[in-house]
Amino acid sequence: MGNTSPSDIWSKEEALAYYINLYNAATVQLILNNYPTKSIKDIKDPWGKEWVRIGSETFSLGDIEHKILRKMNEPRIHFAINCASFSCPKLLNEAYTSEKIEDQLQQASEDFVNDPTRNIISKEKLQLSNIFKWYKKDFTENGSLIDYIKTYSQKDIDPKADIKYVTYDWSLNEKK
Repeated sequence: MGNTSPSDIWSKEEALAYYINLYNAATVQLILNNYPTKSIKDIKDPWGKEWVRIGSETFSLGDIEHKILRKMNEPRIHFAINCASFSCPKLLNEAYTSEKIEDQLQQASEDFVNDPTRNIISKEKLQLSNIFKWYKKDFTENGSLIDYIKTYSQKDIDPKADIKYVTYDWSLNEKK
């Protein structure tokens, strides 16, 4: 992927698919390069070290997430990119593609919001992943956090429901 550099003529869908796939592939490569490890956080500067090549430039995982993906104003990226930790969204079992990205992001969002190992949702009380706390601004551009979650939740949620955040499990999400 590093040999292909996105261009200005790419559609938003093409760029989103490319950068999501690149981020996830680079994260997996980072874990493999440092395996065995118990957590991505045990790796020195996992999000700050510039080592991911895109054309002739080098980026960090943090650059890809914060300076590229988040600037695309698509909050569902938080459910598509994976940090190799148990509390992160699950990796999709296929590559993101420009043709399918809308459906893929929709599915990733629904899966994450309704996953009881990551979020516990009832009408009156939400126990949410810290992803919703850390990136709240991304999710509340057009309304409240509850409004955003209701878009994907299979459960009815009271607009005044109590919100708490669950402890994030940074342990490596690996088959045991």
